[in-house]
Amino acid sequence: MKNCSNLYVLSTIACQLSECLTEDELELLAVNLRALGEMLDVISTQQEICKKSEQ
Repeated sequence: MKNCSNLYVLSTIACQLSECLTEDELELLAVNLRALGEMLDVISTQQEICKKSEQ
């Protein structure tokens, strides 16, 4: 239940963005945010692997 506030905030942001961006702009933003998430996942995995190899 600790992360529920995060979901509320993200839902609020999504609703606000949907009111001021066009459908094309929303789609582009969504794609870019997914790409950012994937890049952050790659970086996190690389850092974890590097830490394990240093031990």
